[in-house]
Amino acid sequence: MEYLQSLMTTEIWNGRSLSELVTLEFLIGAAGNLVTAMVIVLVAFIVSAWVAGRIRRLAQRHKRLDDTLFNFLSNIARYIILAFAALFILNTFGVQTTSVVAVIGAAGLAIGLALQGTLSNVAAGVMIILFRPIKLGDLVVINDKMGTVKDISLNFTELAAIGNFQIIVPNSEVWGNTIINYSVYPTRRAEWEFGVGYGANLADAEKIIRDTIMADPRSHTDPEPFFQVNTLNASSVDFLVRVWCDSSDYFQYQADMKRKVKEALDAGGIDIPFPTRTILQAAE
Repeated sequence: MEYLQSLMTTEIWNGRSLSELVTLEFLIGAAGNLVTAMVIVLVAFIVSAWVAGRIRRLAQRHKRLDDTLFNFLSNIARYIILAFAALFILNTFGVQTTSVVAVIGAAGLAIGLALQGTLSNVAAGVMIILFRPIKLGDLVVINDKMGTVKDISLNFTELAAIGNFQIIVPNSEVWGNTIINYSVYPTRRAEWEFGVGYGANLADAEKIIRDTIMADPRSHTDPEPFFQVNTLNASSVDFLVRVWCDSSDYFQYQADMKRKVKEALDAGGIDIPFPTRTILQAAE
C-alpha cells in the first residue's frame, strides 16, 4: 500500500488505473492468505495424524497399557491441533480470534442446554475411558446386551454380539447400569447339575462324572473341584458340579462336558431320568 500511495499523484501507471492496481494488490494478498491457509491446513492434518499415531503406538508397544485410553488421548490431541490450526487460519484472514472464541463459548452454552442427553453421554464416555470398567476386546453384558467391546467413543460404546451383529449402547446407559465383564479374570468356575435315577448307585455315578470331567485338559485341579449330591428331586437325584477353567475356554468347555457326561453315564448304565407321572384311573 505504501508503494501505491506514492503513485497517488499519478492516475495512470504503466497503462493501469489506480483502482486496477488496488484490486490487483487485494487479489495478490487474498491469494497469499489462501495459500497460507492451505499450508496451515495441510501441516495441521499431517502433524495431528503423526501425533495421534505416536500416542496409539505407545500403547501398542507396551501391552500393559490400555488401548482404549490411548485412542481417546490420540483423538483429543488431534482435535486440539486442528482447533489451533483453525484459529491461525482465521488470524491469517484478519479475523479477531478473541471475539470468535467468545462467540463459540456463547454458542456452546446454548448448544449444551439443547443437547443435555448427548452431553451426558459424553461425560459418561470420559468416565468410562478414565476409570476403565471395560476395555476393547472384553466380553461383557451391558443392560442385558451381551457382546465383545469393539469401540468406546465419547458418545457410545460399540459391541459385537455373539451372533456377529452390531450393538450400539449410549455411554450414559453403560456408566449408569450394572456391567458384567467376563474377561477381567483369567479363570472362571463352570457349574452343572446332573440328575440320576433313585435306583442308581450314587458312588458309581459320582465317579463317572468326576472321571469324565477331570480327564479333560481344560479342567483345573486348583481350586479344588466340587462334586456333591445337591437336590433330591421328584424323579432324580441331582449332583452339583463346580470346576474351574480358563475364561477363554468357558463356553465351549461347559457345553462339551454336558455331552461327555451324558454319554459316560449311558455307557456306565446309569439312568438319567425324565419327569414321569402316574395317572390312576378311577374305578367305574
